[in-house]
Amino acid sequence: MTQHDLEPEETVEQVEAPTTPPTRYTIVVPIFDRVESEWHVQIALSLAKGRQGRVVLVGVVRVPEGRSLSEGAALAPACRSRLDRLRDQLKDEPVYVKPRIRVEHQPWRAIAEVVQEEEGNLVVLPWQEGTTEAFLGADMDTLLSRLPCHVLVVRGMPTRPIHRILLPIRGTTEMPLMLEVALSLARAYNARITLLHAVRGSEDASSRRLYNELIRLSHRNPWIEQELRVDEEVVPAILERAGDYDLIVMGAAEAEWGSELRTVGSIARSVRRGSTVPLIVVKTHRPFSLQVLRYLDGDRRLPATPISVLVDKWFAENTFSSDEFEDIARLVEMKEAQGLTISLGLPALNEEETIGNIIQTVRGTLMEEFPLLDEIVLIDSGSTDYTVEIARDLGIPVYLHSEILPQYGSYRGKGEALWKSLYVLKGDIVAWIDTDIVNIHPRFVYGIVGPLLRNPHIQYVKGFYRRPLKVGDTIQAGGGGRVTELVARPLINLFYPELSGLVQPLAGEYAGRRSALERAPFYTGYGVETGLLLDLVERYGISGIAQVDLRQRIHHNQPLTALSRMAFAIIQVFIDHLERRQRVELLSEINRTMKIIRYESGHYYLEEVAISDQRRPPIITLPEYRQRFGITDWEDDEELEGTDFAGGEVTA
Repeated sequence: MTQHDLEPEETVEQVEAPTTPPTRYTIVVPIFDRVESEWHVQIALSLAKGRQGRVVLVGVVRVPEGRSLSEGAALAPACRSRLDRLRDQLKDEPVYVKPRIRVEHQPWRAIAEVVQEEEGNLVVLPWQEGTTEAFLGADMDTLLSRLPCHVLVVRGMPTRPIHRILLPIRGTTEMPLMLEVALSLARAYNARITLLHAVRGSEDASSRRLYNELIRLSHRNPWIEQELRVDEEVVPAILERAGDYDLIVMGAAEAEWGSELRTVGSIARSVRRGSTVPLIVVKTHRPFSLQVLRYLDGDRRLPATPISVLVDKWFAENTFSSDEFEDIARLVEMKEAQGLTISLGLPALNEEETIGNIIQTVRGTLMEEFPLLDEIVLIDSGSTDYTVEIARDLGIPVYLHSEILPQYGSYRGKGEALWKSLYVLKGDIVAWIDTDIVNIHPRFVYGIVGPLLRNPHIQYVKGFYRRPLKVGDTIQAGGGGRVTELVARPLINLFYPELSGLVQPLAGEYAGRRSALERAPFYTGYGVETGLLLDLVERYGISGIAQVDLRQRIHHNQPLTALSRMAFAIIQVFIDHLERRQRVELLSEINRTMKIIRYESGHYYLEEVAISDQRRPPIITLPEYRQRFGITDWEDDEELEGTDFAGGEVTA
């Protein structure tokens, strides 16, 4: 920045106008679980408003090296809560909150990814002596060298109103951005700027030109109140006057015009150590040369992340608590802001003991008190008790699943009911819960819906809980989940290890986006939960799936023979998926029958039972479904390429 760069009638503000479109200017502010970040956000907003830009907030949790990333799940809710509070406080400001927090051993890598994703121009980072590396995973010089954008490093926060800002001037590349930061904050807080130019030992031609130009322009700028030109060393000059100011803004480096490695120079470090005044250190970015990148990374490519680390990271980032969504009014606001509708389907077979309480509890809170749900529908599978009558008496629409799309026949099983329910439910988000829950609570619904409203990238949410069993009049703690632990989890770890972080893959409480569910095949019986998980993870990846702690679910136990049949069906689903994925045949028809051992009248005998879930195709392949929902472009959907569009077998 020299004299010939400036026209006589230009002001400092005009000179520093952005060269990119104003709406594209983006400032990234990481929000840490243990660092107060409100001051950082205010700095970013001051700058963004001057550029008509925006501020992107991203939640970051650091887990120490050598510890499992899954431990971050305990800290993630507090970080999400802080982001929610900031969103509320800044709802009228140009702020975008990234829906997914990042759990990392080295958070600076996640910050760099967000900068790239959001085309960030600048990032605001905290600088705390001895602790910066503890929550960023790298020292400050490494951060400045690795982050692909301008950086503001912030030490401390104001404890009193900002009236006076000290701006030390030196002939470095940071000068234009330093001036922009100082002017933005002066406007925001109605403060005044003092320019300080210490010349001893550093007066060269470029510094003199810059100083003279700024002196000329400062007379026209109401935010710059005075210029101090002193014949002193720069650090003593700053420290001597620091106490008279509320904030110091300065450049990171000494006159390092030729340096490609970005570091915090000794002057900034000395001021940081010698003064308690809040400090903002500015570092501008220049693209790295190939030589610098090789120097930083040792000319080695980073190894691929092992699957176990990916699972731990997913567990920490995509595991939620239902408590995070207990503010139902907020969920309603999020739903309405996104223009979404939500349906709850209740699959039932002889649940007269629990269905009435479930309907009244959920409807009372989630429809009458808060309009979160747009409809509740019972999908009955042929109950012979009073389940249907109870639901109808309570004003709930009831469908017999065998009478939905009758032209395609009907199979027995919960999966068949869920598949057909997609035809009668209208919501953009579809949730299902089991109807044998004894301790029903609205969290069983808002818990599985919440992550879908919070994060548009999540496609499917599973509930999990502690599973005591009700046996007669007694409760057996921890008695549930036998098929999960003995069958589903071992098979998942063997063949689908990316799903190994799911606490209860067979849980009956889950929700998904219609756009995902309508493209998934459904197994008609016990294998429906397993089949949905395997298909959706293959289609959307593990990041598209989340899980929610619903705390505790009490249900009635099933006999061991029923669990054995369930396990047999689930194993077949795994093998069916492996056959389709590997294009091999592993099962013949004889494998789809199971010998059940019976004991009656003092002797044993064998009973052969056919146990085989039918695989219903994606419901979007049915012309009746497409007509009902106005879908016209399904044939061009590459995700469904190779799908059998016949609609499945037609049975009596």
